[in-house]
Amino acid sequence: MDQRKLLNTMYKNPFGRPWMINNSAAAPAGGSSGTKGIIAGGITGGIEICITYPTEFVKTQLQLDEKSSAGGTKQYTGIGDCVKKTVKTNGFFGLYRGLSVLLYGSIPKSAVRFGAFESFKNQAVDEKGNLSPQMRVLCGLGAGVCEAIFAVTPMETVKVKFINDTRSANPRFKGFFHGVSCIVKEQGLKGVYQGLTATILKQGSNQAIRFFVMETCKDYYRGGDPTKPVPKLVVGAFGAVAGAASVFGNTPIDVVKTRMQGLEAAKYSSTYDCFVKIWKNEGPTAFYKGTVPRLSRVCLDVAITFMIYDSFMELFNKVWP
Repeated sequence: MDQRKLLNTMYKNPFGRPWMINNSAAAPAGGSSGTKGIIAGGITGGIEICITYPTEFVKTQLQLDEKSSAGGTKQYTGIGDCVKKTVKTNGFFGLYRGLSVLLYGSIPKSAVRFGAFESFKNQAVDEKGNLSPQMRVLCGLGAGVCEAIFAVTPMETVKVKFINDTRSANPRFKGFFHGVSCIVKEQGLKGVYQGLTATILKQGSNQAIRFFVMETCKDYYRGGDPTKPVPKLVVGAFGAVAGAASVFGNTPIDVVKTRMQGLEAAKYSSTYDCFVKIWKNEGPTAFYKGTVPRLSRVCLDVAITFMIYDSFMELFNKVWP
């Protein structure tokens, strides 16, 4: 199928089947596969977030810790200092502030990401069931754009505002629903949809890189046979590689997105204006803030996601035919 036909399919029906099929190590066999996929994706997302969230918290704190043009000092000197000060001020569970936002968004996020990718993929595979390198990038890009619009932008905006709120002398948000109600009351729906352009750029490039690397590694392991299963540890290793590639490929976009979604986002007139001000006030190295904690989180994220997802799908297919 050519690229024009694939793009038409994306706009007509981007959410064909929200579960892994064809090339996954645990393809669903029969009825209720959609429900199995949603449940497996939700469980996987919840487990992965609980394991990796502290690194996400630290990464966001470091990215928000900007140097003011007036010569103000930064709050943290590095990763260890950020962890130490957070635990000292708010206790160990202070590293989990804002976790509920990601937990509430994990199920739709997983459904949109895998559903869109598989829908595009089903339309783009060749007669043997394989994706060409170009189609791997295009399918991943489409999945990332859908994910950004329908799930990630509102979820990430609220998460960043929650984390940013902890930096103030008197935090206002008492919980997820209270925080969201305050944001909507003061800023309208736009308040939970800030940074959409930056998020589309981030998620689109993120998933394009990630799915390209994952599908390429799987295809290499299988020797071109899409029916050959891939062991879970191998899937995890491929996931870690794909995660690392996506981090180095789009961390600058992630920094801009985080600033655009913070409580001080109003000082930026656009995504481009945010980019220019960061470059002018803090230099090019500012675009790679939080790379180390993000690298550890994303590598774990992708590895855990694919390993656990495939495992739950295999279990569901056995007990729930």
